[in-house]
Parts: sequence; C-alpha cells; structure tokens
Amino acid sequence: MTNRYHSNGKLLLSAEYAILDGALGLAVPTTYGQSLHIASNKTGRLHWMSKDHNDALWFEFHLELNNIKLSMVNSKTGETLKKILLAAQRLNPEFLTGKEGFTAESKVDFPMNWGLGSSSTLINNISNWAAVDPYKLLRETFGGSGYDIACARHDTPLLYQLENDIPRVKEISLDLPFTSKLYFVYLNKKKDSREGISQYREQHFDKALLINQITEITENMTNCKGLSDFESLMLRHESLLSAVLGLPTVKATLFPDYPFAIKSLGAWGGDFILAAGNEQSPHYFNSKGYEVVIPYEKMVLS
Repeated sequence: MTNRYHSNGKLLLSAEYAILDGALGLAVPTTYGQSLHIASNKTGRLHWMSKDHNDALWFEFHLELNNIKLSMVNSKTGETLKKILLAAQRLNPEFLTGKEGFTAESKVDFPMNWGLGSSSTLINNISNWAAVDPYKLLRETFGGSGYDIACARHDTPLLYQLENDIPRVKEISLDLPFTSKLYFVYLNKKKDSREGISQYREQHFDKALLINQITEITENMTNCKGLSDFESLMLRHESLLSAVLGLPTVKATLFPDYPFAIKSLGAWGGDFILAAGNEQSPHYFNSKGYEVVIPYEKMVLS
C-alpha cells in the first residue's frame, strides 16, 4: 500500500494577529508546498525521512509502533513528530495500531526558513494520512488560527474567519488586475509566530474596534480595481497594527526611501513582506541585500 499527500504553503495578506480574535483575513495558498509519501512494510516500525527543497535528507528516525508513547527518540524534531503522531492517534484510535509498518518520506519544495508553512503542511499531510480533522490536530499540537491549514487544503485564495473558535472558509476568485505590480520579498530571517502572538497578546487596545477595522480592510482588498486603492489599504492596515503593537512599520524601519506601499505578512519582523511596485522593484530590494523577490503570479496558487 502506498499513498501520496500534498499540502500547499500559505501567506496571509491581511488580518495578521487580529485573525486570532475573529477578524476576517485574506489568505492565499502558495505554489510551494510539502508532500508526504507513505509506503507500508512488515517491520512494525515507522521509518521517517524528511528532505529539504534540494532533496537533501535533514532528519530521519525510527519509531516502534506497538507503543509509540514509550518509543525513544533523541532529538527535538523527533519529539515534535512523535507528539503529532500521538495526537493523531488520540483523534483516530485506529491510526498506527496494527502490525503493519510504514516508510514515510516528507519533502518541502521551499526553504524552510521562508515561513511558508513547513509545520502546517506537515500537520495537514499527517491528518490526511490519519483521516482526522486537521484543525483539531493543529489545536492539539502547534495551535494558531488555522488559516494556514485552510491554505494547505484549498487551491484558491480564500477568506478565513474564526467564529466562536470554529473556522469559516470561503474560497474566492481574487481578480486583482494589478498583480503584476505586487511582489513578495523575503526579509532574510524567520520570525517565530508564537513569539509574535505573545507580544500581541500583551498589548492593551480596543479589540472589537480593531476586528471591525481589519475586517473592513480585508473586504475592500478583495474588491480593489486599482493599485493605488490597494496601496492605501496596505498602509492603513500597517498603521493600525503599528499602533496596536507599539512597533514601527517595516517600511519605516528598513525601506523609508521606497516609493510604493509595503506591508508585513505574518509575525512582524521576519518572513515575507508584500510590496507594491514596478519592474524596477526587484532591483531595489536586491540592492538592499534582499535577494528573494518573488512576483505575485509565481507565488500565489490560483
């Protein structure tokens, strides 16, 4: 028996942080993702191999399946994977309980420090293998809003919102006529989203007001017909969160001379930013030392 699973990476174009409290977010699945190939064997053990985007093996371990909880692992990555498998087993008691063994090969097709969802794509792939609810598996392991799971499972842009902690997902046709003037720029460092969330939780502000403001921005973003209007929404979003977090915007910090709008994506201070611009924009960011500049059309799955 062999099975193959694939999950899309993710980017959140609006509502970072506020999506946790119920704000409507605009999310896009990426052309990059992670695959999982499962083959059964007769060893009674799980042989797991993780490969990076260069097809290099970066993690490998063996797990005794007759008692996963007592099976020894000797690395932080192994402990994390064991935790995910045990959580999946709690959600589906039939998972990994027979005498069958498995060989599993997981592979990402993007550098894992890009922050495109190496964890969420893994969670979604394992949930498909274990036949469990991926949102529940996420809640049992890494936590978070779950928008990244939605991106992993959907092949179009989507609107995502938590209503009483229940995920609401709506696929949309994001027909922006100016996508050729949008770029994703990697800031050369990965930001720990849990650290960013913790910082957000420490702030005191009118939560209901922020949710309404961000939701309005998200709705307007999906209907934009001109780049200047979209840039205005980007700048307003940045201004609102800058005030809440007590942090300067990424443009003020790193690119004060850039002539177009820039917006942070995800936890502030790392991963990717969204930049409006023109054909000269990649050269601008390259000259500042940021070599990864990906056009919208090459990044977003649609």
